[in-house]
Amino acid sequence: MRTVVLVSTVVVVGLLVAGCSAGFDQSPGQDLRKVTIAMGFIPNVQFAPMYLAIERGYFAQEGIEVELDYGMETDLLQRVGANDLRFAVASGDQVILARGNGLPVKYVFNWYRRFPVCMVSMADRGIVEPEQLVGKTVGIPAAAGASYIGWLALLNETGILPDSVNLQVIGYTQVASLIEGRVDAAVCYALNEPVQLTEAGKEINVLYLDRYTQLVSNGIITNDETIKEEPKLVQGIVRAFQRGLRDTIDDPDAAFEIALKAIPEMDESTASLQRAVLEESLGFWRANPLGESQPKAWIESVSLIKEIGLLSSEVKPRELYTNKFVP
Repeated sequence: MRTVVLVSTVVVVGLLVAGCSAGFDQSPGQDLRKVTIAMGFIPNVQFAPMYLAIERGYFAQEGIEVELDYGMETDLLQRVGANDLRFAVASGDQVILARGNGLPVKYVFNWYRRFPVCMVSMADRGIVEPEQLVGKTVGIPAAAGASYIGWLALLNETGILPDSVNLQVIGYTQVASLIEGRVDAAVCYALNEPVQLTEAGKEINVLYLDRYTQLVSNGIITNDETIKEEPKLVQGIVRAFQRGLRDTIDDPDAAFEIALKAIPEMDESTASLQRAVLEESLGFWRANPLGESQPKAWIESVSLIKEIGLLSSEVKPRELYTNKFVP
């Protein structure tokens, strides 16, 4: 998931404690356990399942009050590994690299079933297969992070030599760079730039990475100590979020209305675009069962990250995740 630097922490306190449904685990009069979940991004409609789970009291029913930390930190998984922070939203590739560096982090809920990196080009460029990128200029936000890993994965899986493409770091200017013709194609976040371009009436071609390879994407991360010492806490976080995710998929209109209240800067001019972003997101979240990791995807992810030279130590795929908390 793309991240930006933001120094503030936003606390979401819209917990509906009163009128909770049957199955409420908290004892009468018991204080809610305050737990921080680091989101790694600014308030966004793509967090609608989290906002919904908070507003409908699903975390409160588990005895938990959630504080959402939107500050992007370079040491996010280091903090989780040190148990300075118990939960974060992060991608599978980050978990693999962190575990390879000796950090005891573990993936406990698979949120995004599809890896949301793609290649976008204007339709008049005629780029409909990866091989047509050879000899072209391709823009990328940065030579690091999920976009770069996705790019290297595409090259690896399709046999394209890196120096046969003119790769340029363009920051987060993909939309303007494509429209103005400064690049032939751009590495994009599938839930952002393609939606912007389509909503603006532009004709584009999109090559989705998951057409060529499986990589584990965003999910909920914790650490070995929390799993061992506080399994009920992990179970509560997973169970509440799964309910929020299911409700969002079943009724995205209601989820969007809840998200509007959690994103103060969303005005009427951007609401239409953000509703389209949420609709596109649903296709990346749907799974059966919701939240369960696929062993084959982890095996392929570890193998691929090793092949592209980002992992030097031995990492066992089965140690990276657990499905035992997924209802």
